[in-house]
Amino acid sequence: MTKLSVVLACAAFTLLGAQAAPALALSESASAPPAVVGGRAEITVTGSGSVSAAPDAMRLYVGVEVHKGRAAEAFAAVKSARARLARALASVGIAAADMQTSGLGFGADYQQDGVKVVGYQASQNVQVLLRDLSKADAVVDAVAAVGEDVRINGIAFEVAKVEALVAKARAAAYRDALARAQEYASLSGRRLGRVVKLEEQSDTPTSRFAMAADQSFISPGQGAVTVTVRAVYELV
Repeated sequence: MTKLSVVLACAAFTLLGAQAAPALALSESASAPPAVVGGRAEITVTGSGSVSAAPDAMRLYVGVEVHKGRAAEAFAAVKSARARLARALASVGIAAADMQTSGLGFGADYQQDGVKVVGYQASQNVQVLLRDLSKADAVVDAVAAVGEDVRINGIAFEVAKVEALVAKARAAAYRDALARAQEYASLSGRRLGRVVKLEEQSDTPTSRFAMAADQSFISPGQGAVTVTVRAVYELV
């Protein structure tokens, strides 16, 4: 093993021991170990980029559930409760096109022994898209006012036009990877060459929105769109 090979092997060992450092794989000549890629030296790095964003839409997951002594009564009652829910949502500006049925349920209620039928239950779940977040509190209040048959199952925030944010996050991730590669090239006494391989770590960038406290009952908070890339550069 040449002196340069020993130095490079030590550098690779050190990097593998660091939790957040990129992998460094270098080879010097055709007589080097089998890790050589076409006789050229390469460096592999990862880069990440995040763009802050305030959500501009909310999905509210609600439903109605009833329990009656007879099957026909349960079915009729859940239809009535669903109609009341739709009217309540319409009264605060939710269009019919933004109310989507996301689940139906119907079955028997049993005693604790699990044998004797004591009644029937019916349910229907609805996914509501709220395009104006300033109405979030009013929408939740309207749903709660429907009565004891209503269930609120959760909320999720979204960015309607996320493509532009993803593009910015990708550019930031690439710049981060390039800066890392240049730094390691300099440390190894090399110059950074062309990009040999570039790939995004996942098919769809991760979007997450953190809740933040404010004076409203529903708080959209601030979130981020994050992209991670893996890049392989040639060293010259």
